[in-house]
Amino acid sequence: MIRILDRLVAWTFIKLFVVFLAAAPPLFILGDITENLAGYLDRGLTRMEVAKAYVYQLPMFIQWSFPIAALVAAVFTVYGMTTHRELVAAKAGGISFHRVVRPILVMGVLLTGVALGLTDVVPRGKRIASQILKAEDIRTSFRSDFVYEADDGTTWQVGHLMAADGRMRNVTVELPPTDTSAALYIKANDALRDSISGWTFISGYARRLYSDSTESVFQFARLWVPGFTERPDELLEAPRQPDEMTYAELTHLAHVVERSGGNAGRLRVKQEQKLSIPVATLVVILFGVPLATSSRRGGTAYGVGISLGTTILYLLLFKVAAAMGAAGTISPLMAAWVSNVLFATAAAVLLVRVRT
Repeated sequence: MIRILDRLVAWTFIKLFVVFLAAAPPLFILGDITENLAGYLDRGLTRMEVAKAYVYQLPMFIQWSFPIAALVAAVFTVYGMTTHRELVAAKAGGISFHRVVRPILVMGVLLTGVALGLTDVVPRGKRIASQILKAEDIRTSFRSDFVYEADDGTTWQVGHLMAADGRMRNVTVELPPTDTSAALYIKANDALRDSISGWTFISGYARRLYSDSTESVFQFARLWVPGFTERPDELLEAPRQPDEMTYAELTHLAHVVERSGGNAGRLRVKQEQKLSIPVATLVVILFGVPLATSSRRGGTAYGVGISLGTTILYLLLFKVAAAMGAAGTISPLMAAWVSNVLFATAAAVLLVRVRT
C-alpha cells in the first residue's frame, strides 16, 4: 500500500508541476516583451528575431518558474488529499503525514538538482539572445568607473575614459609578476595613448613588488611602460551582464574588482543567487506542504491564495535583501540566502506542528 500511495502522490505532484511549469514562462515572456517592446522597435528587430531570442532565453524563464510551479504543485497535491479525506485514510492506516508527503520532498530534491543544472545553461542562452536583440551594439564615446582585465592578467581600474582623444583619468594598473619581472602597481592622474608608443602615464607613482617581499616606490611626471596594447575602443566594450555569466565567471570578475579596490557587492550577490534561486524550489515545497493541510477554507481559492501569498512574500524578501547586499548593508551571502533561511525555518516549525 505504501508503494501505491507513493506513486499516487508523486504522480499527482509531477502532473501539477508540469502544467504550472508550462503556464508560467509565457507570463514572464509577455511581461518582458511589454517592458522592452519600444526598444525592440527602435532597433528595427523583426518578429522572427525577437521570437528566436526568447527561445534562447527560455531556460532562464523555466528556471525562474521552478519555485513557483513546485510550490503550486505541492500545495494543490496536499490540499486535494486533505479535502478528499485521503490524508485521514492514510493516518487511519498507520501512515503519518510526514511519510505521505515524502515523495513530494524527494521530487523537490530532484527538481532542485535540475534547477542547479540550468545555472550554467541560462547564461549561454542569455548571451546569444543579447546578440540577437542587438543589446551589445550600443557603444558610447566614454566610460566611467570601470574595471578591465587584459588577457595577460593586467588589471585596469579607470575613473573616466574618453575615446575621442584617447585620455583616461584616475587610472590604476596592476601587472602580475612573471618569471623575468616583478609585479608592478601604477597609480596615475591621467593616461594618454598614441598609435606609436602606446599608453603614457602622467603624474603619479609606481611600486614594484618583488618575490622576496621587498618593494621599490618612485614618483613620476611621465611614465611609459612597454607592453600595454589595449586600445580605447577595447576598453569601451561593455561587459556582459551578470545574467550572462556563469557562476565561475562571476566569481572571477568579483575577485578582479575587489583586488582593484572596487565594490563587488552586486556581483557577489548575483553569484550567490546562482545557487540560492534553484534551492528555493525545495524550500518553498517544505513551506507550502504543511500549510495546505488546513481545510478551514474551502475551494481552489484557498490553494491559490496560499501559493500567491507565499510567492509574493518570498519575492519581496528576496528583492529587499538583494538591494541591501548590493549596497553593502548586509553581506552578499546573507542577501542571497536570507529568504531561504527564513522560509526553511518557518517550514521546519510548521512541519513539526502539523498533525501526523
